[in-house]
Amino acid sequence: MELIQKIGHRGAKGHLAENTLESIAKALEFGVDSVEIDVHRCLSGELVVIHDFTLDRTTNGSGDVDQKSLSELKSFLVEEKYRIPLLTEVLDLIVGKCKINIELKGSNTATATCEIIKASVDNGNWKYSDVIVSSFQQKELLRVFEINPEVPIGILSKASISEAIELGIKLKAKAIHPSIGIISRSKVLECQEKGFDVNVWTVNEHKAISRMKKFGVTGIISDYPDWL
Repeated sequence: MELIQKIGHRGAKGHLAENTLESIAKALEFGVDSVEIDVHRCLSGELVVIHDFTLDRTTNGSGDVDQKSLSELKSFLVEEKYRIPLLTEVLDLIVGKCKINIELKGSNTATATCEIIKASVDNGNWKYSDVIVSSFQQKELLRVFEINPEVPIGILSKASISEAIELGIKLKAKAIHPSIGIISRSKVLECQEKGFDVNVWTVNEHKAISRMKKFGVTGIISDYPDWL
């Protein structure tokens, strides 16, 4: 049986400020196979790594991420000491050390993400097989598929695994990413029989981690990757 992939959620969110280079470095210390991060496109066009559509919860700034330029975003602090990183900075930090799951959180993120991935593959630093792009936004995933079918896709789902499978077949996706609230052993098997990996999120309790291992999932996304 293959080893289950250890995936650090927003780096090592349970230990250090989410989606920061420091949190991602902590996840690397824990020996993760992959890190999951979120991207938005800021006003000046760059892809920044932050979960929310606004700055209010995680930084000392406020307002919409997509209405701020990169220089403005770089002036804010996450938990009073960390900076909001660029997607390219995260890729540079982890290259050759682990894989990456890029969640397209904001709108109009697909094109820039595909450009960055292609450039990283073309310059020899990354392989397509070390990347997966996921999203709840069908429009963004469809755009990824249209721009570059070589980019592996993960279908995020918190409602219906059957619908996720349907979309996965349409987009030739690599994986289904279900919420722990909707996954069962039979659903894991169904996904795998259709040829999909199953990476489940967000698994933060020891009992739940054990249950997911028994279900035979491909990967576990956790705030505490050291528990995996």
